[in-house]
Amino acid sequence: MTNRQLEIINSAGKILTREGISGLTIKNIATEMQFSESALYRHFKSKEQIILSMLNYLADGMQERCENVIEQNDSSTLQLENLFAHQISYFKQHPHFVSVVFSDGLLEESERINKAIREVMKVKYDLLLPIIQDGQLNGEFNNAIESRNLVEIIMGAFRLQMFKWKSSGFSSDIDGHGNAIIENLISLIQKAEKGLTRDVRKYS
Repeated sequence: MTNRQLEIINSAGKILTREGISGLTIKNIATEMQFSESALYRHFKSKEQIILSMLNYLADGMQERCENVIEQNDSSTLQLENLFAHQISYFKQHPHFVSVVFSDGLLEESERINKAIREVMKVKYDLLLPIIQDGQLNGEFNNAIESRNLVEIIMGAFRLQMFKWKSSGFSSDIDGHGNAIIENLISLIQKAEKGLTRDVRKYS
């Protein structure tokens, strides 16, 4: 992706955050960037291509960034904490990527967009699964629940926090709420003797 294309998808994300999918048009993106529409079409052929590029950029970047913060010598618990702390930090700096995943009507735009959203979720799933599996093997995490189910539970809880944050206009305390959720999830999935060492954090 060129620098100009990156500027375009960032501008598109800001419009999506402010106005929703109905406001995301080539005309509005061009106005946001003080471009002509014809100049914009030299970089992207359609609105769909812009949205797909946003989702692909998010998926590719998530893979690289998260792999860089997961230290193989760390405990599974610490890897999980670091992974989600990094995700929260990244989305705080780039909230429009939360908007592109949760925008009403986006799933109905096209099957290609649906597939790209599923790919974002798959990247997250594939990062989490080996951490959970290793944690179960080394005795950190409860193995009474199948690892794939634990990953789905964790992803669902984190996704809910992101949705609530977006619904608040990105004004709620995502650091406090997000970190509390992760700590509480870890307390729930740790083996009993380990889980007792952690206090369940409250959040509102």
